[in-house]
Amino acid sequence: GVYALVLKNSCCEVRIGALGLREFAAGWHIYVGSARGSGGLVRVERHRRLALLRDRPPRWHIDYLLLDPHFAPSAAVTATTGRDCECDLARTIGGVHIPGFGCSDCTCPSHLFFRPGDPASELLDVFVGLDLDARIETIKHEGSVQ
Repeated sequence: GVYALVLKNSCCEVRIGALGLREFAAGWHIYVGSARGSGGLVRVERHRRLALLRDRPPRWHIDYLLLDPHFAPSAAVTATTGRDCECDLARTIGGVHIPGFGCSDCTCPSHLFFRPGDPASELLDVFVGLDLDARIETIKHEGSVQ
């Protein structure tokens, strides 16, 4: 499978592990992840839970955003597929991005992209364009976007 996690955020700076301190414009960020292997689409639930409970130290780049109070997940677009299409999805979304984010295991420039407005409908179109049967889930979050 493959997924795109949509996060809404206010303007902020966040230290992202080895990537260091990064600036984030207020708006929406799209994180592209793989749901292949044993974790599958359960990863999306892991992300939601971490953002809500903030009960574990960060392990992956995305965890730093999920643990930061300036970020709140708002939606997840998912597709079950046997294809390895995480990088295709990232390339197709493209646009303004945070260099090196979430892509240490591939040659993509990034797997985190910025949009000034809610990208949910755009993402559905991207999934359809890649012949993926997309499902969108709104994420209710009690955390704050300061």
